[in-house]
Amino acid sequence: MKTSGEDHGTSQRGQHAIEVAGLTIGYEYPKPILENINFRVAYGEIFMVLGGSGCGKTTLLRHLIGLLHPWEGDILIKGKSIVRVSEADKRRVMRSFGVLYQSGALFGSLSVGKNIALPLEEHTTLSEEMIEAVVEDKLALVGLNGFENYMPSELSGGMRKRVGLARAMALNPDVLFFDEPSAGLDPVSAAQLDRLILNIRKELGTTMVIVTHELDSIFAIADRVIMLDKHKHGITAEGDPGTLRCRPPDPWVKEFMTRSGLERKPC
Repeated sequence: MKTSGEDHGTSQRGQHAIEVAGLTIGYEYPKPILENINFRVAYGEIFMVLGGSGCGKTTLLRHLIGLLHPWEGDILIKGKSIVRVSEADKRRVMRSFGVLYQSGALFGSLSVGKNIALPLEEHTTLSEEMIEAVVEDKLALVGLNGFENYMPSELSGGMRKRVGLARAMALNPDVLFFDEPSAGLDPVSAAQLDRLILNIRKELGTTMVIVTHELDSIFAIADRVIMLDKHKHGITAEGDPGTLRCRPPDPWVKEFMTRSGLERKPC
């Protein structure tokens, strides 16, 4: 049984880890990809962004992590805007969260340990010994004890994703963002990654925002989802994925949530 995000972060109860208000985004003005969208993510929640190709999932993620600036609206991370602030203040907020990119985004010329150490070397004054200790701790958390000296090319796809996750967690963020974490993984590796995500949330209470289209992961770990619709330029459904499967608000949501035979599961 998944634990609701509302059960985590009791000292922050009544607030939200992420708030998106009146957000309008796009590339070619005045044609928006998403228009006037609003949602909130609770502390400790595993929140997923779903939708078909071209609906704006990745574009939304790039705005949430501060890589792109919205046309309108605001994004608050732990109560602090990353839109209506100076670049220096924005960078300070961005250091409070981690990102696992679809490819893992590891530097192929650096060892596993050096990859994880990069954010620590850039953003902290920790000694070399302390950085090594943090690297060991993060690798242990993702089940890769003793892999510090391996090169990314020596690892499987699933292991590279876990190294990317260890690096995303190097600065102990309260919020983690994932871009298609199961992409390119076989079903066993994808399920292992799902279990790792659940364990990190259980142990640390970390808030997770995951862009994905993998139904197995959606039903295995998501507390709540939003579904984006490229024709409506916005959110077409929001809620518990099981509820959306059993009581879909429109035919497209039903089709998305019941492919691969999942419609045969009892509601």
